[in-house]
Amino acid sequence: MEEIDTFLSQLLFHLQRSKRSFYALISLLLLCLIAYNSATIFCTHVPISAEVPPGPSSFSPENVPGNSRKFFSVNSSARLSSAALFPVKGESSSAKLKTHLSLLHKNRNLGVRTTVYHSKRRRDRKVMDFFNPSSSYSSCKFRFFMTWISSAESFGDREMFAMNSLFKAHPRGCLIVASNSLDSRSGMQILKPFSEKGLKVTAISPDFNYLFKNTPAQAWYNQLMLGNVNPGEVPLGQNLSNLLRLGLLYRFGGIYLDTDVIVLKSFRGLKNAIGAQTIDLDTGKWSRLNNAVMIFDEGHPLLYKFIQEFALTFDGNKWGHNGPYLVSRVVSRVTGRPGYNFTILPPMAFYPVDWSKIGSLFQGPQSLNHSKWLLAKLRQIRSLSFAVHLWNKQSRGFEVQKGSVIQHIMFSSGALYNSSTVSTE
Repeated sequence: MEEIDTFLSQLLFHLQRSKRSFYALISLLLLCLIAYNSATIFCTHVPISAEVPPGPSSFSPENVPGNSRKFFSVNSSARLSSAALFPVKGESSSAKLKTHLSLLHKNRNLGVRTTVYHSKRRRDRKVMDFFNPSSSYSSCKFRFFMTWISSAESFGDREMFAMNSLFKAHPRGCLIVASNSLDSRSGMQILKPFSEKGLKVTAISPDFNYLFKNTPAQAWYNQLMLGNVNPGEVPLGQNLSNLLRLGLLYRFGGIYLDTDVIVLKSFRGLKNAIGAQTIDLDTGKWSRLNNAVMIFDEGHPLLYKFIQEFALTFDGNKWGHNGPYLVSRVVSRVTGRPGYNFTILPPMAFYPVDWSKIGSLFQGPQSLNHSKWLLAKLRQIRSLSFAVHLWNKQSRGFEVQKGSVIQHIMFSSGALYNSSTVSTE
């Protein structure tokens, strides 16, 4: 009986002890809930800023993205269809702009890297450090600029030939290619043959915000990024290319060349000059200028007028309106006004053959009379032309035939190429 009483006493003791532990556990849980609720109430959410979308990079109207192009010919099946180059009609302006910008943002070859590296001070210093003398390079006698939108792999024989001709005529020149795709490890490999010869060339991704700062293009570009500018039917990249070259020359001064311009002789002596594409046969005065070759000092007032005209009269539905026609409009208005000092060179300087007849320079002799004409044309170009614009959009599929003007220019320029691609027919 005594053992039973002892057992019951011990059981009652354990039950009371367990009850206290249970209440303690419940109290602890309640304290945790209260603490969590307090943390939720007083917690401050700190938003993390989204990555700034990149702006568009350099564009050249002659540089249409596509497969790697040889200097001499391109299979027609490899060309982009018109639907790939031009927006489908009926699409709203807002939708078209979003499409353009979406493509620019997704393609790393077209986007500007918006990092601290491309701040105004760093960007300006990188360009100027390149142009200034260093321990490995002498000072730049000439400052050249080109632009390239396509992939690094599509920088082909024709572009290499153009660069080769530039340095042959200007061995102490310096060339910056404004291009996101070439401003890369693969791009540097493409340019390596020139740098290994001691020639000064580099690729730098363009900074639109810096180039357009404190110019009329700044507000226009900001509105474009906000979707408030109708890009029109002409590819947006083509129009931005026209503005980019103006920004480069306005900021740094120098010589701009399209990548399909073959240089024949030194530009020494040319200052603040632009070339006429065509002349009026009746009056002998120029009827249209072109912006494929431009030589201007830094901050030249005519460049400012070009940029201003672009921002004020932009029209994305008219081919050439923001390029050749733009420089023609502005020059016709400011000619004769005080404060503008520039020279208009005749068509033979850079455009000895119009785009509609560029095929004649690729053809070999078809007859005795044709052979005489080719020889006379070659002598004329060598005598009067500083460079030859190949009008890449029209001539990219042409073969260089044996005995043609282009073949003679290639041989005299010391161009390296696969001779088997030259037609002998």
